Amino acid sequence: MNLNRYKITGNERINLNDYPTTENKSHDNEKIRDEIIPPLVDRLKDLHLRMNAEEKHGVLVVLQALDAAGKDESISYIFSNLNPQGLKTTTLGKPTEEEMKHDYLWRLHDALPARGEVGILNRSHYEEVIAPRIHDVLLEGDYPEGTDENTIWPFRFEQIRNYEKYLHENNFHIVKFFFNMSKHEQKERLLERMKDPDKQWEFSFSDVEEREYWDDYQKVFEEMLNETATDYAPWYVLPADDEWHSRRLVNEIMVDLLERLDPKYPEMTGEDKEKLEEYIKRLESE
Repeated sequence: MNLNRYKITGNERINLNDYPTTENKSHDNEKIRDEIIPPLVDRLKDLHLRMNAEEKHGVLVVLQALDAAGKDESISYIFSNLNPQGLKTTTLGKPTEEEMKHDYLWRLHDALPARGEVGILNRSHYEEVIAPRIHDVLLEGDYPEGTDENTIWPFRFEQIRNYEKYLHENNFHIVKFFFNMSKHEQKERLLERMKDPDKQWEFSFSDVEEREYWDDYQKVFEEMLNETATDYAPWYVLPADDEWHSRRLVNEIMVDLLERLDPKYPEMTGEDKEKLEEYIKRLESE
């Protein structure tokens, strides 16, 4: 599959309306779930084990979307299959009182992966250029000198680009997924949650309240994608109405990234290898 059709690197400005929310893949759900995704997950597991053993690279995965777009399901069906020792999942929700005393990227530090790990951000630092714009909740201390409610956003976009470049230059690779969902599909998924007693725990009243700002969110998302997509930290815009197709794409994109990193299991050499042979003989002779 041509993954570049979903990829944004910032080389040219995009219109979010040009990216479909569906590719009419829902009729292939069973085939994608039962035949296509399992071998992809197996390949991803193998690459992740190699990366975890090599401890040379880290990968930061950003999942960004409105509610019910499929972020949690991607974690459940794909990333939960990876070795827990090399996996770190963090949800960055509404800032706590302690977090609000610091700069807006401060709370990201503990969520970053170590070398050998995949770190997943279910919502991310991008909340800091989304929600505050929709709801105008920035405090006076959040504004750098010389900025106001309009000029602060280009300032933050530049800071995020620079921060992600710093991570990339230190062997922490960033892949960002935007789940592009239609308003109609979100309505159907929210209604399903609300009507099913077994799914009502997933529902929040704010999910419906936020729909009032749908058009505002789409404008902010489009600017976010244009201003923070780079060659070293690209965005992938997924047709999120097609749930299983989107999960397949996440898996394929992750496999593609790790294959390019080409992680390898460490090999013993010199005295360690000689000692290994000695210990093998010792155990075999017991």
